[in-house]
Amino acid sequence: MKAMILAAGRGERMRPLTDHTPKPLLEAGGKPLIVWHIERLREAGFTELVINHAHLGHLLEAALGDGRRLGVHIAWSPEREALETAGGIRQALPLLGDHPFLVVNGDVFCDVDFASVRLQPGDFAQLLLVPNPAHHTAGDFLLRGTRIVADDEGAAAQCLTFSGIGVYDPALFADLAPGSRAKLAPLLRTAIAAGRVGGARHDGCWVDVGTPARLAELDRSLRIEYGQHPTSGE
Repeated sequence: MKAMILAAGRGERMRPLTDHTPKPLLEAGGKPLIVWHIERLREAGFTELVINHAHLGHLLEAALGDGRRLGVHIAWSPEREALETAGGIRQALPLLGDHPFLVVNGDVFCDVDFASVRLQPGDFAQLLLVPNPAHHTAGDFLLRGTRIVADDEGAAAQCLTFSGIGVYDPALFADLAPGSRAKLAPLLRTAIAAGRVGGARHDGCWVDVGTPARLAELDRSLRIEYGQHPTSGE
């Protein structure tokens, strides 16, 4: 199975850090966020990777190249302007092929075993959900057993947060035109209504690295975990 890392976002909430550095190249624990993903993907058996980019994408390509140094092969999917999640995936389908593929948001950090996220026969998507973080208490999707179901009355309090990690069948994106801007949530909700989305809960480490404060906290945590000295200024 191939894997795609979404790396085309502008990172507005991360400014000024992202004015000159693409968000996936921001460092935590002594290495870029995207390198943590690449190493975990490789360890899980994913060596054929697709990465999209828009803002400062040339810096991503310059830093990672073809991926050989990290033990993987990277195919790049450039976007003139960021196409949102579904649009970016649709644009990259020729590189991803006709079989289901894993997608990981480039701006999260996690200890997920990527090999464990598997699409069930007949489904369009398998989503990994996490407990709701303090900055997103409402959650996104309702998980019942191994199925993601439409929210019913009074169920909102039970919703979990989408981790940004999922496996998708290319057919989910069949109605999108190449180069179109499109969000993922509407496609998922249509598939959920049709009963074709599975899910699982991850209770391990997961961080939405969306602000400078969260990046700094993650950096401190990783340096403590791996016995590194704090970065200057901390």
